[in-house]
Amino acid sequence: MTTVLLIDDDPLVRAGLRLILGGAPTLEVVGEGADGDEAVGLVTRYRPDVVLMDIRMPRVDGLEATRRLRDLADPPRIVVLTTFDSDDLVLRALVAGADGFLLKDTPPPRMIEAIGQVAAGEQILSPSVVSQVIDMATRSTASPRQEEARGALARLNDRERAVALAVGEGLTNAEIARREYLSVATVKAQVTHILEKLGATNRVQVALIVHDADVTQRVDPADDARRSRTTPR
Repeated sequence: MTTVLLIDDDPLVRAGLRLILGGAPTLEVVGEGADGDEAVGLVTRYRPDVVLMDIRMPRVDGLEATRRLRDLADPPRIVVLTTFDSDDLVLRALVAGADGFLLKDTPPPRMIEAIGQVAAGEQILSPSVVSQVIDMATRSTASPRQEEARGALARLNDRERAVALAVGEGLTNAEIARREYLSVATVKAQVTHILEKLGATNRVQVALIVHDADVTQRVDPADDARRSRTTPR
């Protein structure tokens, strides 16, 4: 059973979410709050697996609440809720450590599935999010971080580096598996190792490190020849 905490200033939205999630046999809504200022206290009280949090709230928004939850010793998984996938606050929340986001009009079956994925350690992002975050970083201060980012990537082995670069391109685990001739399970394990080595909490942060490092995929000639032999023609 995955436990879920709802944080949203609109009582109708909270009621709708509780109705949707309450119908799933694998989910249990353990509590709810009306503002990000309540998030830490409610998480300490209920110890949820996943927090569904509105990004726009009048006093303490989802961005600040995400930062506060990330400072906890054992933070929950955090999914921000929004009405637009290009919301600048969503991008900033993902950089701050949120594990993904959902649009408020996401179909109930997909919402339930997504919460399960996040609880299992995956991230949920729309196809445009990674490129938007990188574009946001480009407009700010990417160049001074280049050496630090390259030093971080140097901690990875060759396979992890290849997977990290693919994450930086916004590829899914299945797409990386096909490109790198790996199983999806192996890719998931590699992503976990990459997050640990880079000190990152999600794929967006990995993508930012790859972007800051300004590196490209290096293909080993022997490996390229092996792939040529094994690729169906």
